[in-house]
Amino acid sequence: MLMHFQFKPLFENKNIPGWNFSFYHKKQRYTGVYHQTGKIEWTTNTPEQEDLEALTSQVHELMLFHVYE
Repeated sequence: MLMHFQFKPLFENKNIPGWNFSFYHKKQRYTGVYHQTGKIEWTTNTPEQEDLEALTSQVHELMLFHVYE
């Protein structure tokens, strides 16, 4: 489960797509860039392989909910 999920626009011009995000999982902080295409670029602490697919899916769902709705 993701804790304290946050995101903000990557650029000052909010019409340009791209967002920085951060969250905690298992007491570890993760950050990344969410691109318009849905691609996630991890900037710190790439999740363990066993958690990667689930966390990627959760980030994608949260971004769709907050940004595109």
